[in-house]
Order: sequence, then structure tokens, then C-alpha cells
Amino acid sequence: MIVSAPMDRARQMFGPPPNIQRAACLSPRSAFLRFLTMVIAWAILAATGLPAQQPKPSEYQVKAAYLYNFGRFVKWPAGIAAGKGDSFAVCVLGQDPFGSTLDSTLAGEALDGKPVVIRRIAKPQDAADCRILFVSSTEEHHLKEILAAIDQASVLTVSDIPGFSRRGGIIQFVAEGDRVRFEINLASAESARLVLSSELLKVAAAVRRSPRSGD
Repeated sequence: MIVSAPMDRARQMFGPPPNIQRAACLSPRSAFLRFLTMVIAWAILAATGLPAQQPKPSEYQVKAAYLYNFGRFVKWPAGIAAGKGDSFAVCVLGQDPFGSTLDSTLAGEALDGKPVVIRRIAKPQDAADCRILFVSSTEEHHLKEILAAIDQASVLTVSDIPGFSRRGGIIQFVAEGDRVRFEINLASAESARLVLSSELLKVAAAVRRSPRSGD
């Protein structure tokens, strides 16, 4: 997720590009707000045609970094967290759109005091030990069954399936021009017994406070 050094004007205006390792040294609130600001700023700069030796972060590099930051701003029930093993599992259900990006972005990271591990799973029943579950767009036609299968598992569900948050998912990636934003279904989070930080809610593009409204 690194944009090259010659962009001196960009660095003077906004500082360096997003960096997970640097953000980890900041307080949770400062880290997330700094990360969000940097992603937006660099996306704008890329759109204006400023020269760069390397491309801007890809869509799924940004989404991978968001998954990490979501893990810092969500609390799982103590008993559930303890029961999910000695690692913090970030899972992908269905065809993986990240490729190696998710692995490289989260390599060496830790959340909730546990090392992050990446898992690709084939069915929702395999998500019992996951903390975060990214549901691929290939699973759109099975979404109702997927959410029902993990209803009591206290898993943070994330996807870029259109209408995901409306249909009962917790966090949905949405596009605003060149920017990646996200919506939150707070009712779904509460149903999963997850506590989302108020800071996360503040930077969401939208917060739904009602249960799923259709399939």
C-alpha cells in the first residue's frame, strides 16, 4: 500500500500514504481516523493525475486494510472471544477477490492480543472460529442461508454485495467515486452480540438501526 517517494507535493499536503504498521502505534481512534483520511486523500490525489512511480492502493488493498481496522474497533463477548482459539481469524467465504493481498496486508499483525490468521472457507458452517467473515460476491444468492448459519456465532460479517447491510450483514463496503466507504447495520451487530466503537460509527457512510428489510 505504498505510493512512491517522488510525490513530494502530496506528502507535504497529506503526509505519507496509509500504513498499517505505523497506525498500530497510535491510539485506536487516531489510528483509524488517520487511516481513513489518508485513504481518501491519496485517492483524490491519484484522480488529479499527480505523477507516481507506483500505482495507488488497489480497491482490495484498501478493503484488506479496513478489515484490520474493523478488528480494532469491535468488541466480541469475552466468552466467545476466548472460545475462538489462540488466533484472530479473518475468513473469506466463497471465491476470494483479495488474492495474496489480504495475506500480505495482515502478515505479522495482531488483534485482541492474538496473531491474525487468514482462512479461506467453503461453507458458512466453517466460520464458527472466525472473528471477521468476508462474504464474497459469489455467495450473493446464498446470503440468507449464510447469515442464518452464523446467527449465534458472534462473527463480524463484511461484504461488498449490494444491499448486504440491508439484508442483515453487519458492514457493507460501498463506493463513493474513487473512494471505498462502508455502511453499518447496527441492529445486526447487536444481534450478534458485538459492540462497535462509537468512533467507527462516526466515520461510516451510513448506520442502519433496524433489522434486515428483505432478501
